[in-house]
Amino acid sequence: QLQLVESGGGLVKPGGSLRLSCAASKFSLDYYAVRWFRQAPGKEREGVSCISSSGGSKHYTDSVKGRFTISRDYAKNTVYLQLDSLKPEDAAVYYCAAAGERLCPFGANVAEYWGQGTQVTVSS
Repeated sequence: QLQLVESGGGLVKPGGSLRLSCAASKFSLDYYAVRWFRQAPGKEREGVSCISSSGGSKHYTDSVKGRFTISRDYAKNTVYLQLDSLKPEDAAVYYCAAAGERLCPFGANVAEYWGQGTQVTVSS
């Protein structure tokens, strides 16, 4: 089964850092744009960051600009989201999604593959 697998979530104190990974299983991510979404309890899903298939285009939602960094490693078939200077309001389940031949940021409705999510908790 073709899928994405996220990892790297956990509990961190405010100001701390985490690195999330999104690895593709049984297919190549090379030609896919990848977007990270997050959803906190009682809130709508929110697009956080997106990277184009070439890696040349990166997009961040305003609330994470300057704190989060998206990157991709073609050799490892993985996209990363580095989360720095974390705030309590960043706490959520983070999902990655992939869409072929799409510009960033793409809508959730056109994503072809989704991961199962990884929990990020920010608390002192």
